[in-house]
Amino acid sequence: MVPLSVLDLVPVGSGSTATAALASSTALVRRAEELGFRRYWVAEHHAMPGIASSSPAVLIAHLAAASSSIRVGSGGVMLPNHQPLVVAEQFGTLEALHPGRIDLGIGRAPGTDQRTARALRRGTDAMNVDDFPDQLTELAAYFRGEGPVTAVPAAGNAPAMWLLGSSGYSAQVAGLLGLPFAFAHHFSAENTMPALALYRQRFRPSPTLSEPYAMIAANVTCAETDAEARRLALPGALSFLQLRLGRPGLLPSPDEAAAYPYTDEERLFITDRQSTQLIGSPETVREQVHELVERTGVDELMITTQTHAGADRLRSYELVADALDLAPVAA
Repeated sequence: MVPLSVLDLVPVGSGSTATAALASSTALVRRAEELGFRRYWVAEHHAMPGIASSSPAVLIAHLAAASSSIRVGSGGVMLPNHQPLVVAEQFGTLEALHPGRIDLGIGRAPGTDQRTARALRRGTDAMNVDDFPDQLTELAAYFRGEGPVTAVPAAGNAPAMWLLGSSGYSAQVAGLLGLPFAFAHHFSAENTMPALALYRQRFRPSPTLSEPYAMIAANVTCAETDAEARRLALPGALSFLQLRLGRPGLLPSPDEAAAYPYTDEERLFITDRQSTQLIGSPETVREQVHELVERTGVDELMITTQTHAGADRLRSYELVADALDLAPVAA
């Protein structure tokens, strides 16, 4: 089985708080480390009440300090939202604090609405995603000590850099630069195979990699039975629907999701959304994971799980680890 990793959006459930969500993530990173997951990434999202991962660098510092061996990183930092110098300083600091444990996953999209993006950048001049290649080049230069100014302590403290994507653009860039590539299968499944093919076709060996290394992130919800897993997974699908409708909110409870007055079109949306997710009992999820890994040929699988209760989310990862015979870390 390929290595397994965790993507955490730090979900905030209805009736709960960001403080509770962050405490749940702290417990989860420790348990993921014990279970043998390879890395633990946090996403960057803004202006979404149900997601408390708006500041990856701050959260990574906390999670890395709360654990001891698991790799911790960003999945990812949306580079159009930040000056490359700031990202270099932040992640150089993280790497200096936790040598050999920090991943810097870089994304090309703002990851939010245009109004919020303007607030992040205090203007529109540097927001164009077409600036991405130049931003990426500048960022990498700081870690080599070759930037336009000295980034302290970035020079000599380079984290492992990844490119993230949900289409073919970043796949090609990652291949041409010889970087590892992580694809957002969890919300862009229709583009997974074409993007992976582009990455492998365009790959050029580099000092970082001699051959392609691809990872995909998949939505996984595991419970004792298929029915219970479907019950726990429905709130995440409803939350995504509400986001698409322009009404982002807290993650609903299973009862709230079940009672929601779905239209026929909304039910079709939910069905389509969940058709590419891995949902079920340990036996069901094991079969689904093996099929997905075999079909995509990926080198690593990252799992993201959205449940209303933190205990259900932690239990899902435990069941997956057991079903896939993940080797726990010795005490």
